[in-house]
Amino acid sequence: MLHRLLFAILFLFSATFLSAQTKTEEKVFPLGIVRQLHSAVLNEDRTLNIYLPDGYHKDSSYSVIYLLDGSADEDFIHVAGLVQFCNFPWVNVLPQTIVVGIAKVDRQRDFTFPATTELDKQKFPVTGGSAKFIGFIEKELQPYINQSFKTNGKNMLIGQSLGGLLAAEVLLTKPDLFSQYVIVSPSLWWNNESLLKVKPAPVKNKTAVYIAVGKEGEVMEGDAKALHELIKPVIKGNALQFEFLGNKNHATILHQALMNAFEFLGGMQ
Repeated sequence: MLHRLLFAILFLFSATFLSAQTKTEEKVFPLGIVRQLHSAVLNEDRTLNIYLPDGYHKDSSYSVIYLLDGSADEDFIHVAGLVQFCNFPWVNVLPQTIVVGIAKVDRQRDFTFPATTELDKQKFPVTGGSAKFIGFIEKELQPYINQSFKTNGKNMLIGQSLGGLLAAEVLLTKPDLFSQYVIVSPSLWWNNESLLKVKPAPVKNKTAVYIAVGKEGEVMEGDAKALHELIKPVIKGNALQFEFLGNKNHATILHQALMNAFEFLGGMQ
C-alpha cells in the first residue's frame, strides 16, 4: 500500500515537473505585429498585419508593400514569408521591405466600384465601396504607415482577383499613389468589363507594373491582356511586364506570379 502511494506521489510530481518545464521552454514565434487603425473615411476599425524586415531599425529607411487580402488566414503569412526569403542577402531579389497586410472586412464591398449591370447587382448586393477604400489608403493608411515607420517613399500594391480589380482601378485612376503594382488574375469582368473602357490617368512619377494571369478561362485571360494593352501608352519602356502562366490556375498562380514580379520589380528599386 505504501509502495503504491509513493509511486502515485512520484508520478504526480514528475507530471507536474514536466508540465512546468514545457511551459517554461515554450516561446511565441513572432511573425509580425498587429495594429488597429480607426478609419474616419470607412467609419470602422481596420486591422493591419505588419511584417518588419530582419534587423529593422529606425535609422534606416524601407520600401513598403501594401497587400490587399492581408488577413492572417488569407495572404499575409505566406506573402510575408516570400518577402523574407527575397530579402535574404544570398537571394537579394528585394531590398529590405515592410509588408502591410490590410485585413479583410468585406472585400466585395471594398474592392468593387458601383455596378450598373443587373446581374452583378443581384449576385453581389453589397458592393460599390472602392472609392472610399481607395480614399482610406490614400488619406489615412499611407500617412499612418509613413509616420509610424521609417519609409523611403517607394511602395508597391499587390492585389489578386477582386483585389486585382481594385489595384487596376487605382492604377488607372490614381497611378501615382504607388510606385509599383502587382496585379494578378484581376476580376475585370466586373460590371461588364467597364473598367477596361476607362482612359488611363497620366503618370507623373516613375511607375512600374507587373500583370499576370493563369489558365483561368477566356474572359479572365483576355481581360488581363486587355489591361496590359490599355496601360501601354502610359507605362512605357521596360517598366511594364505581362505574363501568362499557363501551368497555373486561379488558386495556384499567386506564389509564382509574386516571385516573378519581385524579380522584375526588385531590379528597379
